[in-house]
Amino acid sequence: MPDRKPLISGNWKMNLNHFEALKLVQELSYQVSTDDIEVVDISLHPPFTDIRTVQTVLEADRLPFHLGAQHCYHEDSGAFTGEVSAGMLSKLNVSYVLAGHSERREVFGESDEMVNLKVKAILKNEMLPILCCGETLEEREADEAESKVAGQIVAGLSGLSPEQVGSMVCAYEPIWAIGTGKTASSEDAQSMCAVVRQTVRENFGDEAADAVRIQYGGSVKPDNAPELMSQPDIDGALVGGACLEAESFGRIIQYRLVEAE
Repeated sequence: MPDRKPLISGNWKMNLNHFEALKLVQELSYQVSTDDIEVVDISLHPPFTDIRTVQTVLEADRLPFHLGAQHCYHEDSGAFTGEVSAGMLSKLNVSYVLAGHSERREVFGESDEMVNLKVKAILKNEMLPILCCGETLEEREADEAESKVAGQIVAGLSGLSPEQVGSMVCAYEPIWAIGTGKTASSEDAQSMCAVVRQTVRENFGDEAADAVRIQYGGSVKPDNAPELMSQPDIDGALVGGACLEAESFGRIIQYRLVEAE
């Protein structure tokens, strides 16, 4: 199996003001060791109002976390009240940007075409997209999960080169498992992540498929992270609620220690 360094990402969603953000990052720095950083990449995705604060503490204290963002707009600038461009984020040394999270799609009406434009803007500004995909409970029960996810991947990656696709991250998050306490079984998660990789393989070739990192997201917690991360096509986790507490997020980052016991 290709050597894909796992990426554990913490999506803070609309939580934590900049004072709370500073406290969490400092607490997390005590949870994570040098050994962890050698084998796992870690990205933190705070709200926009926290990004500058988090950037400052990461750089001042030389903390080994990648700065991430939850969203951006695809245009470089203009009359788009309330939006933030990819270029603005890149100037804050953001490394990873979520694109097409289910909450952006479901709550804010982002289409596959909008997500694709965002992915291209992120890459244009020398950051890495985390392209999110996932099905609803109704789609799963109607046996439409695979076609829904494959369609989101094809649309989201449209117009990209195999090299670009291989450099980025895809995140499979079953919508019915986000924030509900329900988690896909490790077998179900592996099956769907394999669909993502096969879709990349069919559209962009073996090198891109073997290189792209695929995260699982949806009620990831310290107790289920080791089994999820043991699956061959799962290369990381996109963590929601459990990343808002340093101890629980630290234990997810250290999933391999539990796995080895």
